[in-house]
Amino acid sequence: MRIAVTGASGFVGGAVCRAAVEAGWTVHPFGRRASPTDGPAGGHVGGHVGGAPYRSWDLLGARPRGLPRVDAVVHCAGSVTDWGPPHHIWAANVHGTRAVLAAFPGARFVHVSTASVYDPFRPTVMAREDAAPVRRYVNAYGASKARAEQLVIGRGIVLRPHAVYGKGDTTLLPRVLGAVRGRWLPAVGSGRQRISLTSVDNLVSACLLAASGPVDRGVYNVTDADPITLDEALRAILRERGVRARPYYLPARVVEPLAGVVEAVCERLGTTRPPRLTRYAVGHLAVERTLDISAARRDLGFKPEPTSFLGAADW
Repeated sequence: MRIAVTGASGFVGGAVCRAAVEAGWTVHPFGRRASPTDGPAGGHVGGHVGGAPYRSWDLLGARPRGLPRVDAVVHCAGSVTDWGPPHHIWAANVHGTRAVLAAFPGARFVHVSTASVYDPFRPTVMAREDAAPVRRYVNAYGASKARAEQLVIGRGIVLRPHAVYGKGDTTLLPRVLGAVRGRWLPAVGSGRQRISLTSVDNLVSACLLAASGPVDRGVYNVTDADPITLDEALRAILRERGVRARPYYLPARVVEPLAGVVEAVCERLGTTRPPRLTRYAVGHLAVERTLDISAARRDLGFKPEPTSFLGAADW
């Protein structure tokens, strides 16, 4: 099996490369950075990702010469942020996807999307794949990922994970831990709202199944085996990281307007770093966000493991 992986210098793309190499596949990693990040956390050493030679490719620039012939492409590259100039996010997620599709016209295409394509203004309760896209999104991230999906649907496989975590995580765990204040972790809602999370190991498994399995088209939710409550997740993260704090819950009706004010102030100041509090983050914490993964189980043979933060102290 020969595959190309975009976003190979990142969290998910790097994990896909390493797993594919371990499976005995021929892997061609591509990433925007000039060279992959060194170090055991990313698994990138000496210009290789998991032992596969890495090549730099800015998807918004010129296509590299001599692209390999591959059986499948796993497209992990893109902008994963709920804050920033909309045109940059749109370019990375939409134009970047279009560039990869054009570069590998004969290969099976696996597109790593997001559950943020579902309606951000109401709870997502065991949502099936046909519940997206929707008319309105709270930011450019959800809107651009929904548009990118439209480029792929009918031509490849779309995977929709939610809140990806695991070794090498640069988003979910750092954000949670960065919110701790003394012995408290401020959170939104009651803590009893259920959420579907996606471990990077489960997502990688789905990527490899989609790249080599019996179906070559379709849209699939990809999460851990079962939802858990927000309180269970937060307490497990804190416990595994050895942080002596506990969640403290604030009502969404108070936090959401505050998030709007924080965003407005940051926009006026021209802040480039994402604020700790955004409307997008509040929307994903305050209400249920669960996904139905029966289609992935049935069509891809997806067999996810339960949510677990064991070993998080070493992440």
